[in-house]
Amino acid sequence: MSAEPTATDAAAPAARPRRRGGPTLGILMLGILVVAALALASLAIGSRPIGLRSVAAALVAYDRADDLHLIVREVRLPRMIVAVLAGAALGMAGAMMQALTRNPLAEPGLLGINGGAATAVVLGVSLFHLAHVSHYVLCAAVGAGLAGVAVFALGRAGETGINPVRLLLAGAGISVTLAAVTGLVVLNAPPTVFEGFRTWMAGSLERSGFEAAVVLVVAVSAGLAVVLAHVDSLNALALGDDLGQALGADPRRVWLLSCLSVMILAGAATAAAGPIGFVGLIAPHLARAVAGPDQRRILAFSALFAAALLLGADMAGRVIAAPSEVPAGIVTALLGGPFFVAAVRRFRVGGR
Repeated sequence: MSAEPTATDAAAPAARPRRRGGPTLGILMLGILVVAALALASLAIGSRPIGLRSVAAALVAYDRADDLHLIVREVRLPRMIVAVLAGAALGMAGAMMQALTRNPLAEPGLLGINGGAATAVVLGVSLFHLAHVSHYVLCAAVGAGLAGVAVFALGRAGETGINPVRLLLAGAGISVTLAAVTGLVVLNAPPTVFEGFRTWMAGSLERSGFEAAVVLVVAVSAGLAVVLAHVDSLNALALGDDLGQALGADPRRVWLLSCLSVMILAGAATAAAGPIGFVGLIAPHLARAVAGPDQRRILAFSALFAAALLLGADMAGRVIAAPSEVPAGIVTALLGGPFFVAAVRRFRVGGR
């Protein structure tokens, strides 16, 4: 028999021995400091470098007459907030999906969730002329939900539950179809719509503003509240449906709440920052490496690592092609592609 780890083994870490000791808290604090340092750096780094002294002055003694203060407060600060919140949302959504499907390759982008959100936003703007970011979030949540339902329905293998291979194939098929629909709508839309969506579809944070940041705060808070309402049951179901039910978890309720939280988190992140892939794949893997099997810790570390990843990708995109920019979504794709290949080679993705 092969000793190679299976997808189910990798994404159901509760069956492994639990990690003990205090290093987890230290890593968490270190991660928070890294995110804080990256957030501060993102206010200083760009096509026009700004010294940390000027950044601090813009934050504590804002002067509208100073163009450096304007850049920090009106352009880079909301962009940094959106990067942190969108990254955290994608990280938590990815962790939820991997725990729910017990599939280490599950991720909002790979399973069509981001594609559904993007298609819904494009249709809303093109057909109904929606312009407010809150409308974007509503459309994105609905689109993410419908795409998720379709993928999960196609990924089922009779009464045996979710099959990882079928799930990935269904996600790939749905993603390609949605991308074609999105492209068709954008190409036939007025030039003003096309110009706006060309940047958004690439996963760029360039046009992020405080309006998007406020809506993201509300959406992420709502999604987090739903997650916290059933995270203990998710821990129980990680041991398997039968044992989870014996421990008092209701699989249907957990599935419903998990899907709702993924809809809110992934939909809001996509609406604010565009369809950014692989962040929700990489962060949960890193989180499990340091947090052990507890889903509460995995979710916390996933949010932290994903926020750092998106912040770093956004800053890298500003630097590598300065004075132009490479969208953060392209940078994460360049990083995530090799990671996905490595994950596929490591885990034998088979059915139950």
